[in-house]
Amino acid sequence: MRFKDRIAIVTGAGQGIGEAYAKSLAAEGARVAVADLNSEQADRVAKEVESSGGTALSVKVDVADPASTHTMAESVTSAWGGIDLLVNNAAIYGGMRTEPLLTVDLDYYYRFLSVNLNGALHCARACYPSMAERGGGAIVNQSSTAAWMAGGYYSIAKAALNALTVNLAAELGGSNIRVNAIAPGPTDTAATRSVVPEPFLEPLVNSLMIKRLGTPDDHVGALLFLLSDAAAWVTGQILATDGGQIVRC
Repeated sequence: MRFKDRIAIVTGAGQGIGEAYAKSLAAEGARVAVADLNSEQADRVAKEVESSGGTALSVKVDVADPASTHTMAESVTSAWGGIDLLVNNAAIYGGMRTEPLLTVDLDYYYRFLSVNLNGALHCARACYPSMAERGGGAIVNQSSTAAWMAGGYYSIAKAALNALTVNLAAELGGSNIRVNAIAPGPTDTAATRSVVPEPFLEPLVNSLMIKRLGTPDDHVGALLFLLSDAAAWVTGQILATDGGQIVRC
């Protein structure tokens, strides 16, 4: 029960890795706001948390809209008194377009960056005052190993998110708020299977040191560590949970 009496927000928690994050935090005692643009999915996850003995709140949010993220933070603060932990997991991924930078529709490109990059900043800006008022907290951003690859605008957003993580860590350290990121490798989710064609999966797995796709639960341990007091002197770091896909010496 590392997070007993802690209040957490997980964005994009209606499915996939975000759902696993929300449920794992609730299982360790946190009160968890399941925040998602898809309110039906958020409701489902929150109800499953409650049925397992945890405490959860479903919140609809569009992280690309600063006003929506402030409403999210206000809803959680009103319900539970504050915010201690923030997981910026929301992103456009499942079903995303994979088009060249030189020809992708610019309105789509700008919306993509508004969600996948700026969304984390919007949520941090909305939540950090409560964290600071409560003496500190922790933020984890969801990056990707794509940040170190040539993967078009998805890679650009994740590489920029890594830089955002470092800069927020520097700005918020004085308020005792730590900011880190997790960079998952290829993970077996419905979203991944909608993006990666089936014939590409076998060679992708063979390129990994650990010869299998990850699962959402493979990333949970890293999340819980980075949010916990065990990581009290860890900030501004990008932790890859990727089966050995990326090696940085």
